Amino acid sequence: MLDAKTFSYKKYLIEAIIALVCVFIFCEYLLYYLVLIQCTWPILEPHKIDMTITQLKPEETPVHAMFIADTHLLGSKHGHWFDKLRREWQMYRAFQTMITLHKPDIIFILGDLFDEGQWSSSAEFDQYVQRFHSLFSVPKHIHLYVVAGNHDIGFHYGITPYLNQRFVNGLKSPSVKRVSIRGNHFVLINSMALEGDGCFLCRPTEIALNKIATHLKCAKDTGNNCNKDNVISRYSRPIILQHFPMYRESDEICNELDQAPDEIKDIKFRERWECLSKEASEQLLDILNPRLIINGHTHHGCRRIHRKDILEFTISSFSWRNKDNPSLLLGVFTPNNYSVSKCYMPVESTEIKIYIISIMCIFIYFIIKCKLKQNRYYLLKFH
Repeated sequence: MLDAKTFSYKKYLIEAIIALVCVFIFCEYLLYYLVLIQCTWPILEPHKIDMTITQLKPEETPVHAMFIADTHLLGSKHGHWFDKLRREWQMYRAFQTMITLHKPDIIFILGDLFDEGQWSSSAEFDQYVQRFHSLFSVPKHIHLYVVAGNHDIGFHYGITPYLNQRFVNGLKSPSVKRVSIRGNHFVLINSMALEGDGCFLCRPTEIALNKIATHLKCAKDTGNNCNKDNVISRYSRPIILQHFPMYRESDEICNELDQAPDEIKDIKFRERWECLSKEASEQLLDILNPRLIINGHTHHGCRRIHRKDILEFTISSFSWRNKDNPSLLLGVFTPNNYSVSKCYMPVESTEIKIYIISIMCIFIYFIIKCKLKQNRYYLLKFH
């Protein structure tokens, strides 16, 4: 006859806890590898080679670049601690997993690094910068560059010299910066400095862009007043990287998996707020004649063509806080060719469903096992 001691659920409770820990590890770690390993670097297509560019030199191996936008690290005013923890872990895990799996040569983050940058005190901004470098740390052989967004320093008429210089100093990101690697020229531009009103920010930006354009023309042997010491020795059409999209009326023309929801796609954009002005967009195309333009700001994906051969990509937000299905862009570049492909990260709603279904299954398993054990106990007890 069995001893009449109290029935213990300890064994099944331990099993349930172990199962919950396994679900947690899968969702918060392994899921990122499972999803992001499916991303691949795009392949350069020979028929897209720009025949006007001279043949590649042996040292000009393809550059593998990764582009993300709108990380929106939460601040002290609007961010709940759990929201901050969850979103920052998601971005950290996705970013570091991409580096581990795909090992890009160079990474660009296209504005709105911070959610409350323009409202932060000096001490808060310093903490912001430290958190940013902690979350988006890279090995020494990988180069990381950023551009300013409106949440970092404000929209044009809200930017002060102090706010601008604080961002420039903290992130080493001037209003215009040319990054050249193996004959590929990436031109990083502060979108809020393209107002064209001759302000303390706009005038130097205009001068810097014209200077880069002159150097590119000299490298192509089509410029005037060139000398042998031109800073660009190898010509290729540049890649423009900025926060604001080029001028477009709305997202209605966009047709991507991560496009804007249907209910807001046809909302008209305001020039200088949701996109660059039409005038500034045309000037950029005229001055730099880019082969590719990549930007963010809208939090939704878009792709369009300018002037028949200039591709523009708008990248969706990198954070689950702004996008259920965030994405990033992978690009392979040579001076006379390039190819880009979109990489989708884990979907937040899918992860939540995994948690809910797993917890329900574990709970049902726990109840069934306890009931069966209890029934066997009473059956043996009374026989």
